[in-house]
Amino acid sequence: MLEIILPWLKLGLCTLVIAVAGPVLVRSSEKIARETGVSMTWIGVILLATATSLPELTTGISAVTLADAPNIAVADALGSCIFNLLLLVLLDEFSRPEPLFRQIDQGHVLTAGFGTILIGTVGAIILLNNAGMDFRIFHISIFSPILIALYLVAMRAGFDYQRRSNVNEMEADWRSSAVLKRAAVRYAAAAGAVILAGIWLPFVGLEIAEVMDWQTTFVGTLLIAASTSVPELVVAISALRYRLVDMAIGGLLGSNLFDVLILAIDDILYQKGSLLASVSPAHAVTAFAAVIMSGIFIVALLFRPDSKVMGTVSWISMSLLVVYLFSAYATFLIGQ
Repeated sequence: MLEIILPWLKLGLCTLVIAVAGPVLVRSSEKIARETGVSMTWIGVILLATATSLPELTTGISAVTLADAPNIAVADALGSCIFNLLLLVLLDEFSRPEPLFRQIDQGHVLTAGFGTILIGTVGAIILLNNAGMDFRIFHISIFSPILIALYLVAMRAGFDYQRRSNVNEMEADWRSSAVLKRAAVRYAAAAGAVILAGIWLPFVGLEIAEVMDWQTTFVGTLLIAASTSVPELVVAISALRYRLVDMAIGGLLGSNLFDVLILAIDDILYQKGSLLASVSPAHAVTAFAAVIMSGIFIVALLFRPDSKVMGTVSWISMSLLVVYLFSAYATFLIGQ
């Protein structure tokens, strides 16, 4: 009995560490934004998204280098993408009486659009590799540089858009170097705690898969992805509480972009071949589910629903939840 309970306790401990570090990350990021004059949306997409994606980064690196668990690495990154989009349902529930999607800036369409392109490309690469089109230089897939290039293009486009839209906010205003230094130190300390928990997570995931006799694809997509997405959850709720909705949305969408970059980094570090050619094709289901959910979000930004189903969430959120549950069930059935 103890051998079953112990891995779950380890997972809970990792989750707790990340949950404690999450609020510190968001408060530090907000302070940095205010001290430098950078827009909250841009801080969300870059600084906050990077910070909250550190668990996925460290978990992925640890999975492909120490634990030899490529399925955990890919499942964590893609599972985090759909989990981040699922968090929109929770934010919509907390956003009363007006639906969430009527409160956020339509400029998020740009980030969501690039997310659709990047994640869809990953899904296509998985299917191509499964069909035998595993093109690589040494052990690195030729598709990884393409993913990195797309990420850089997305960041550049986002920066240009924010600069045009928020000229005054994008002008640096270094009001207090001491305050900024303290915020940076707190940011680094919280990030360090997240890194340590992230290194441990893939080993815990493998233990759970073994004792529960579950597929590593399923464990990575749901359990590990949920744990490494705890910072996004904490940050999003905190931001909504302080009426920083655009910062929260920017963090979630920016995390999805960073998660795809993580897959390229993992591929470079994985020595046994190209990463996406070494994993279950079931991951394509998760990738395309994220693409569908991103598309639903884009529709919501343009349509801006003004009603909620039985006073709880909008039909947009219900659609996001249905796609998430379907992808989780499909992954459980066909995963490895």
